[in-house]
Amino acid sequence: MIQTKLSTRKRMRNLLFIGFFIFTALLCKIGYIQFFQGKELSELAYEQQTLDRVINPKRGTIYDATSKNILAQSSTVNTITVNPGNIDKENKEKVAKILSEIFEVEYETTLKKVNRRSSIETIAKKVEKEKADTLRKWMEDNNISTGINIDEDTKRYYPYNNLAAQVIGFCGSDNQGLDRN
Repeated sequence: MIQTKLSTRKRMRNLLFIGFFIFTALLCKIGYIQFFQGKELSELAYEQQTLDRVINPKRGTIYDATSKNILAQSSTVNTITVNPGNIDKENKEKVAKILSEIFEVEYETTLKKVNRRSSIETIAKKVEKEKADTLRKWMEDNNISTGINIDEDTKRYYPYNNLAAQVIGFCGSDNQGLDRN
């Protein structure tokens, strides 16, 4: 009977010691994160939480009176943006080169955008799915997962051009209605 009580006390003491050790280790880790990494993590969190990205809603399809002919419809396209702060310095030229090749924009202009200190720079708007898929594949092959954003957007198509344009209305490149006089 005395043996059982002694081994139980020993087990309790060991469990208490292990629990105290784990608690102390967690407390040290929390202190390290708070005091040594706190400022950097706060800046990263603020940047992530205040990032402005426009998400355009999808617009409906407009049919004629018979509901057979489509007068206006939207399709999905992409907008390519970069976040220069999230691209590694050694990858900036490589990223600018591939973006200028895929989206047929001037290399120097793209390189300036990639090297800026702003939060978001637009590279190309209304990009078709094939080009966006080419960029995704390149990013995957080169192990680049941050700094380049491929955002879904919409583009308005008018199959019959100006037919019923006065009724449907006009839409600019940013999907905002336009007044035509």
